[in-house]
Amino acid sequence: MNTDNSSLIYVTYGVFAMSPVCLSQKYPHYLTKGTLLTIMVIGAGLSACSSSQMTPPVSEPSSSTINQEAANQSAVDSMSVVASEPVMTIQNAVSSNMLIRAAPQMGIRSVPSISIPPQERDNYQKSEANPVHRTTEMAVSTLSIDTDTGSYANVRRYLNEGRLPPVDAVRVEELINYFHYQFDDGKRLNNAPFVVATDVVDSPWDRADQDNKIVKVGIKAVDSNWSKNSNAQSMPPANLVFLVDVSGSMSSLDKLPLAQASLKLLTEQMRAEDSISIVTYSGSTTVALPATSGDQKTKILAAIESLNAEGSTNGEDALKLAYRQAEQAMKKNGINRIMMLTDGDFNVGISDVDDMLMLVKANRDRGISLSTVGFGRGNLNDYMMEQMADNGNGNYSYIDSLTEAKKVFGDELAATFNTVAKDVKVQVEFNPDVVSEWRLIGYENRVLDEQDFNNDKVDAGELGAGKAVIALFEVTPKGKKGLYSDRRYGSNNSKSSTQNTQNVNELAYLKIRYKAPAGGGSKLLSQPIYKTSRALNSANIDTQFAVAVAGFGQRLTQNEYINDWQYADSKKLASSVLTRQPSNDKDGIRRNFVTLTELATVLDSNKS
Repeated sequence: MNTDNSSLIYVTYGVFAMSPVCLSQKYPHYLTKGTLLTIMVIGAGLSACSSSQMTPPVSEPSSSTINQEAANQSAVDSMSVVASEPVMTIQNAVSSNMLIRAAPQMGIRSVPSISIPPQERDNYQKSEANPVHRTTEMAVSTLSIDTDTGSYANVRRYLNEGRLPPVDAVRVEELINYFHYQFDDGKRLNNAPFVVATDVVDSPWDRADQDNKIVKVGIKAVDSNWSKNSNAQSMPPANLVFLVDVSGSMSSLDKLPLAQASLKLLTEQMRAEDSISIVTYSGSTTVALPATSGDQKTKILAAIESLNAEGSTNGEDALKLAYRQAEQAMKKNGINRIMMLTDGDFNVGISDVDDMLMLVKANRDRGISLSTVGFGRGNLNDYMMEQMADNGNGNYSYIDSLTEAKKVFGDELAATFNTVAKDVKVQVEFNPDVVSEWRLIGYENRVLDEQDFNNDKVDAGELGAGKAVIALFEVTPKGKKGLYSDRRYGSNNSKSSTQNTQNVNELAYLKIRYKAPAGGGSKLLSQPIYKTSRALNSANIDTQFAVAVAGFGQRLTQNEYINDWQYADSKKLASSVLTRQPSNDKDGIRRNFVTLTELATVLDSNKS
């Protein structure tokens, strides 16, 4: 039988140390006396080489596709151990000296393992920091509130893994709004379901020759129903549909297993008047648990425990099935929400973001909201999940640990599910007689057109029970050095002359619009923000901590407007707040923030 030389070489490499007797038994059709002699010669030659020469070179793995990575890993696995049999004395084949040299090389020898890191394919929305505006040209800032917290937990995950997050993964407002705020200085206007707090303090980010100010606008819902310290029966009945991604990409421990543990935490909070459904999706969609009363915990937990990750992902079909389940168990005047738990990897079926959002918006208008919960890394589609939650009148959370799951599904359950104000919009008009320049910190994908404020058809963010949100602005007082030079020919003087003398002490005018949870027309609240400011270290505790977090987030995004502010400065300011009022951090979340500033300092190669 003809033997190809290349085939002989491969056979020889794997079995060169075997005796000719064994070889002739294993490969009777291939081996003649001549080939046996060739094998022994090659084997002896290879045995005389160094250990590095014994191992075939492995090329660097390609990072283009996961299939290539799998192929490379398979090759590595197949070469990790070289097995051989003891050498037997063969007369008239090779010299005894050659056999003696070969003997020490025999036996099982491990080849150093080759580590191939997973290819990162996380998807984040491209974002540029809000610019500085001349007040004479653009005096009004309009935005939707943002109660999502996904960015903070994701940033924390990156830092705990020993690396700085991608710039686009950082949404500064989500970092600020991750924390609890008291707003002891807030006021409730016109019996609104929230209090409003404003503050003006010296900016810590400007240069020595500047005198910029930070303007804080804070909103906190006064209703904290369904928290551990309140009467759970005051929470409206909840119809929850858990839409769980069980595709193969969810198999790692930080994905489906963590999602299951999170759902178990949430299940323990459910009541008899609540209903729970579970829809799973991979290659096909399945109703793993039809609508079940919240007090049937054993049945619900068993369904959660049975989930298993396999197959590809078809998110569109799954989403439609989840909406059908929610509609069947619809609770009038209750909470009807889909909780989508996934890494966001929709690689089969409809994957266009706009088409997906149309489906979400249509069902939102019918009273079924949608929240998204992200897990894991490598396939995290942060952009899609944030947009789906925003358009579904829900919120986007990222779960990096069971502790975070407890925060989202336990400690802050009311804020997660119980909406007290819909379509909350904030509008700030700066007084050009007092402010020459201003910029909004964060909220890049929440900025609205000025005319959108009065348009009730324009969607905005929801405010959950007990939740607090903060918007920060940095402003340059008129007459102080700013980013722009003074203009010789401008309309400043003519505009200033039209101002009423009664507004000379007003830095800005604040307007807030919101709707009741049941809908209807929006309600308007308004109040002036006065120009009186104070030093940052004497400001409200909430303001100081929010500024510390904002500085940290802007440094992560490499924002040019914070000048020489470093992570260590955020640590110092946050630590000062904790020292002055440690009771504000019973859960340790603010202390953990201080730790993150320390990690970022170590990882920052650009620090001065």
